Amino acid sequence: MKRMGIVIVGVVLVVGCIFLLNQKDTKEILITEEQELDNTSLVFMLQDEEGNYNKSDTLPSIGYTLNASKSVCSDNTTPTWEDNKLYINNLTKKGTSCYLYFDKKPMAMNTILANKEIRTRSDFSTTITETTTGVIYASLDETQYDNDGKVYYFAGNPTDNWVRFGGFYWRIIRVNGDGSIRLIYSGDSSSGPVTTGKETQIGTSAFNEQYNDNAYVGYMYGSTGQSSYAPTHANNNSSTIKIILDNWYQNNLLSYSTYISVKTEFCGDRQPSTSSSTSNGSGGTGTTETYYGAYIRLQTNRIPPTFKCNNLNDLYTINSSTKGNKVLDYPIGLITADEVAYAGSRMSTTENIYNTFLNTEQTYWTITPHRFMTAAELLYVSLYGSLVWTLPTFSAGVRPVINLDANVTLSGSGTSTDPYVVEGAM
Repeated sequence: MKRMGIVIVGVVLVVGCIFLLNQKDTKEILITEEQELDNTSLVFMLQDEEGNYNKSDTLPSIGYTLNASKSVCSDNTTPTWEDNKLYINNLTKKGTSCYLYFDKKPMAMNTILANKEIRTRSDFSTTITETTTGVIYASLDETQYDNDGKVYYFAGNPTDNWVRFGGFYWRIIRVNGDGSIRLIYSGDSSSGPVTTGKETQIGTSAFNEQYNDNAYVGYMYGSTGQSSYAPTHANNNSSTIKIILDNWYQNNLLSYSTYISVKTEFCGDRQPSTSSSTSNGSGGTGTTETYYGAYIRLQTNRIPPTFKCNNLNDLYTINSSTKGNKVLDYPIGLITADEVAYAGSRMSTTENIYNTFLNTEQTYWTITPHRFMTAAELLYVSLYGSLVWTLPTFSAGVRPVINLDANVTLSGSGTSTDPYVVEGAM
């Protein structure tokens, strides 16, 4: 059945970008911002966190639903709200007025936290590999917050952190401090959810094609052969793996971008030190022997990992962001070594098996630099689920990481047979 009347798309002013649906062929015809919708008055009432309604000059973005029972229009005009578009049918020539009430949907994190036992951890010297279904861990205090606030994360081997989104299966890594949900790729939905094997990744790749300079530890990098830090680690060039991830996002997730957070960051911690035990801020240039932040945290001192990213140059954000380095074209990245440690694993050179939900029995990359001795080194997840270091030219799996917007609506219980499903974007 063809819709007749108007459809208002996205966040627009009442007299702003309004689209008419052509009665004949349903093409969308843009009316310029200078034109007003004759004799039509639309009042938007948006629900706040306390349940009260407040007048707004703009349509809501993702995270709201139209309350049809409260909304009223004159002359039997019918408003509907689908895929974040407002349709108003049966407009009359004499004019139409509407009071439109929008209810705030529950944040996705509330769905995930519901009926979960919330635990905290302070000791990261031991691993968590047991089944932890029904459990989610929370930041113990502000030292375990990320750059936006308190974090909830999965650890051990839960069976209730599955998501189906955009035609793929994902595992939830954590609920970020801003309420967005961090996911790691775990297979094409056409073949069903998989926990191990090559299907858990989109392919294999080198991280970078060179290893003979500190620059090549970067997800993005600057110039080689430099004697100062800034030009070495300027974010001018995309790594090999970043190009793969960007292309995959463009081909597979671009049409789902309204459901993906553009505010959340990816931390490629390049905090340098010429000491292997304490961070002194030196090194990181040319072929200078350098130990990066994760080396000191996770290998030398075995201190708690971190969700924070202290160096804004390493805080990868998209170019429209108000924070971070603003160099990403798309909001996609890789898991950090610290997130792997929070999930219950640790750094290891032996064949210890860490059966966390991140152990796919495949090698795959993290975004995290390790050190530069005679060559650049980065951290990856081993066949046994541990963190191991290697040259950036090594071929390892690529597992995309994205962040769902905090206000998406989830249904399901999070199991592999009943995964969380993003409303409108399965």
